[in-house]
Amino acid sequence: MSAPRTSILRPSAPRPSALRPARPVAGRRRAQPVTWIVLGLLAVYALGPLLVLAANSLKSSREIDTNPLGPPQSWSWSNFAGAWERAHMGGALLNSSLIALATAAGVAVIATTAAYAMTRLGLPGGGAWILWLLVSSSLPIQLFLVPLVSWWSFLGLYNQPIGLVIIYWAVYSPFATLLVRAFLVGMPREYEEAARLDGAGELGVFTRIVLPMVRPAVLTAALVAGLQAYNEFMLAVTFIQDRDLQPVALSLYSFQQGFTTDWSLVSAAGLLMALPVVVLFLMMQRTFIDGYVSRGIAV
Repeated sequence: MSAPRTSILRPSAPRPSALRPARPVAGRRRAQPVTWIVLGLLAVYALGPLLVLAANSLKSSREIDTNPLGPPQSWSWSNFAGAWERAHMGGALLNSSLIALATAAGVAVIATTAAYAMTRLGLPGGGAWILWLLVSSSLPIQLFLVPLVSWWSFLGLYNQPIGLVIIYWAVYSPFATLLVRAFLVGMPREYEEAARLDGAGELGVFTRIVLPMVRPAVLTAALVAGLQAYNEFMLAVTFIQDRDLQPVALSLYSFQQGFTTDWSLVSAAGLLMALPVVVLFLMMQRTFIDGYVSRGIAV
């Protein structure tokens, strides 16, 4: 009796076509240069004015008249010291920083608590709250300037930074609430239910479970509100009249009106105003971008 034959399975040789590198998609090859060109144009459009402002801040007033767009021939660093002293930039930057921080903190608290109530506490009305937020965020603030001036004068909030901050809370909170609500709508509720089973109350669930999970949205809402309050001009010029209480945007405007011919000092003061915003955005750009692209505005 002969022994059974054993078959040895040998790996088949790869086909010649499998060894060939994959061909790049023709559409991607044609789209890549166009993408870089578009991104380059957008970068020039965004950074061009800031670079011109920085160059003009280092020129003399005569050089700006002869060479307004080119690089400085002789660097005048004394323009920053002159602008800092004449435009009272130190006090103005402090006022704007306090207003921006108060606005960011207040908007973060209002938006987070309002979004939690809308998504977790079962408020009556449902979509009516979303409609109200959308309408209130789209209405121009100019419609309310006259009654606001009257009410704030009666309440003693006119020409007070806290009065301006309260208005900023009302103006910037609707969009921030929609942003935080979009995170809460897409967030699973299993962790909250487990915390309630362990005996946690509603406040404990909010502070220990929900708040850490929506941290990117809260930081993004606070950053957007703070930057808007820092750069805002119309409400500041309407409700702040005392020079010692003026934010930096209003102080820069007053300085420009008084020194319209000395564009070197005006450019230096404008650069001093823009630098804190640029530095803050560079430090928090990852949080800012994640807060915008992670969720949409869910309705």
